Amino acid sequence: MTDTRTQTPMLGRIVTGPIGLWAAFAVVHLVLGVIDLTDTVHLPFGDVLIYYRFWIDHAAHGGALVGIDTAWVYPIGALLPMGLAYVFGPDSYGVTWLAIVTLLDGIAIAVLLRHRPAAAWWWIAFLATLGPVAVGRIDAVSAPLAILGVAWLTRRPVLASAVLAMAAWMKVWPVAILLAAVLALRGRARVVIGACACTILVLGAALLAGSGANVFSFLFEQTNRGLQVEAPVSTYWLWDSVLRTGWSRIYLDRVINTFEVAGPGSHLVAELMTPLLILAVLGMCGLGLRALRSGAESIDLLPPLALGLVLTLIVTNKVGSPQFAVWLAAPFILWMLQGAAAFRGPGVALLGIAALTQAVYPWLYSGLLAAHPLVAALLTLRNIAYIALLAWCVREIWKAGGRMPSARRGEPATASRRPSFDDNPSATIRQEI
Repeated sequence: MTDTRTQTPMLGRIVTGPIGLWAAFAVVHLVLGVIDLTDTVHLPFGDVLIYYRFWIDHAAHGGALVGIDTAWVYPIGALLPMGLAYVFGPDSYGVTWLAIVTLLDGIAIAVLLRHRPAAAWWWIAFLATLGPVAVGRIDAVSAPLAILGVAWLTRRPVLASAVLAMAAWMKVWPVAILLAAVLALRGRARVVIGACACTILVLGAALLAGSGANVFSFLFEQTNRGLQVEAPVSTYWLWDSVLRTGWSRIYLDRVINTFEVAGPGSHLVAELMTPLLILAVLGMCGLGLRALRSGAESIDLLPPLALGLVLTLIVTNKVGSPQFAVWLAAPFILWMLQGAAAFRGPGVALLGIAALTQAVYPWLYSGLLAAHPLVAALLTLRNIAYIALLAWCVREIWKAGGRMPSARRGEPATASRRPSFDDNPSATIRQEI
C-alpha cells in the first residue's frame, strides 16, 4: 500500500521545485505568445509585426536601414534582435521574435535558479501579470539581459556591466542600473571598464556600417513629441478629457503613431519634461551620494538606488508606454538577491502595477482612448503606484545613509557586519528561498 504522506511532500517538491518552475515558465510564454500572434483586435504584437518587421524588411529589399542610413528613435543595438528575428524571413518574424525572447528569459531563469529560486518564480509571475506586452516589445529583450547583469554584478562586474550596457544600447533604461552601480560600489572601476568596452564595440560596429551621427539620433528623436496619454504627467489632461470640459482631448499623433493628450499648458509641460527628467535623475544621484558620505553600505544602497533611478525615468517621462513596467523587474530582482522577500512590500506593489498595466493595455485600451472614467481610474491608480513606489525608494535611500556601519557603532566588525556587494560573492548571495 502506497504511503500518501510520502507522496504529498514529493509532489510538493516537484510543483515548487525546478520542474514546476520550468513548467510554469513554458506555460506563461506559450500563452503570451499565442495571444500576441492571434489577437487581431487589440494588436498587442503590433510593434513587432508592423514596425520592427517593416524596418528590417525594408532594408532587406534595398531600402534605408534605420539607425544607419536614417535617424531612429531606438539606440542602434536594437537592430540586433530585430534583425535576428528576420533570419527565417518576414512570414516567420513573429514566431522567431518570441523564440528569441523565450530563450533570453530562459537563460535569465537558469541563472536566477542558481542564486535565488524565489527571484525566478517572481520573474515568471511578473511576466504573467504584465501580459502579452511583456514579450512583444524591444524591452522584452533588454529586460532579461538586465536581469543577467544584476545577477552577475557581484561575481563578474566587468561582464555584468558589459551586458547591462548592451541592454542599454537596445533601450536606454538599463543605464540607470549602471549609474547606481557606479555610485554605490567600491569596485566601480570594473563596472566602468565593462560598460565602456561594450559601448566602444557597439559604436565601432555602427560607424563601420556607415551610421555617422545617426548612431546618436535616439537621444534627440523624442524631445519634440507631446504628452503620451499613459504618462503620469498626462493625468490632468486625461481627466479633463474624461470630464469633457471641452478644453482637453486625446488624439493620435500620426507622425509617430502614438496617442497623446492636448489641452491648456500641455505643450509647455511637454517641453519642460525632458529637463525635469534630467534634474530628477541628478537629484536621485545626489541622494545616493549623500547616503555614501553618511557611511551607507552598498548592500543597503544599491538596490533602492537602482530601482529609484529606473522609477525616476518612468515617473518624469512624457512617454508612458505599457512596456515600461518591465523595466522594474531587474532592479527589484537585484534587491531579492540580497534577501528581500519576493511577495512582500515592493514585490507585491510591482505585481499590482503589472496587473493594472495589462488591464489598461491591451484589454481596455479602446476605453482609455474614449476617455472612459473607469479605465482612466485604473491608469491613474497605476501611475499613483509608480509615484508611491518612487517615494518609498527615496525613503530607503535616505535611511541607508542614516545607518552607521557596525564598526563605526563600536561593534566588532567581524562579528556583526552585514555582507556587502563588494565582499566575497559567496557571502552576498543568499541561496534560500
